[in-house]
Amino acid sequence: MSNSAVIESVAKALRDAELSKTAIAPIRPQLGGEGADVDTAYTVQEENTKRALNEGRRLVGRKIGLTSKAVQTQLGVDQPDFGMLYADMAYGDGEAIPAGLLIQPKVEAEIALVIKQDLTKEKHTYADIISATDYALPAVEVVDSRIENWKITIVDTVADNASSAAYVLGSRPVKLENLDLVNCKMTMTRAGQVVSQGVGKACLSNPLNAAVWLADEMVRRGRPLLAGDIILTGALGPMVVANAGDEFTVEIEGFGSVVAAFAAE
Repeated sequence: MSNSAVIESVAKALRDAELSKTAIAPIRPQLGGEGADVDTAYTVQEENTKRALNEGRRLVGRKIGLTSKAVQTQLGVDQPDFGMLYADMAYGDGEAIPAGLLIQPKVEAEIALVIKQDLTKEKHTYADIISATDYALPAVEVVDSRIENWKITIVDTVADNASSAAYVLGSRPVKLENLDLVNCKMTMTRAGQVVSQGVGKACLSNPLNAAVWLADEMVRRGRPLLAGDIILTGALGPMVVANAGDEFTVEIEGFGSVVAAFAAE
């Protein structure tokens, strides 16, 4: 099988898994096994991005994953990854995410940036990101691997759109100058019990580090961030398994709160 045929085969397998709500075996053996290349995995992701856009889905931003040094070490990588965010992945604050929509969802608390200028430079700086940011919001990313039992490597998750599935944004925009992105504390609760905690610096020491990396990487890969795009900058604390009927409240110091709700079966 030619390389292009392999790419299309893996891309289709991931699409079918998402549509059927049935996880599949890791796809890395098809992409080269232990020697599988991350760029090849991004080629699979891009194949499905093009198909999604051709089908009329609206690209509204990106999510950044692997922003925890501990998780990078676990997966044997030295940089984050990214996935595409579409308008049909968005849910309102407290809006119920339908039961049966996802396979094996988990939730992460994050800081979202909404940008007002295109980010098209080869190398971006903090100043570029700050100037381009319209406002920030508290957010919950819902991740969902199409790979059985989350048995993933960097290759599996990148090909699988960085395991992205849905997201919830808070409704009170805050300007960056009013925030402490490094020291802000995050608490996630479920039924009144704390299930995850963290701080801004858990995201690559500063969420702006993640945003700078993403802006540069998207230019390099030919899909620069544009005015109006949402950036989910990365997890501030451990991810938590989400079950039907769960409701998670995330509070981030200076940002306010946001609720991710999952409909009962």
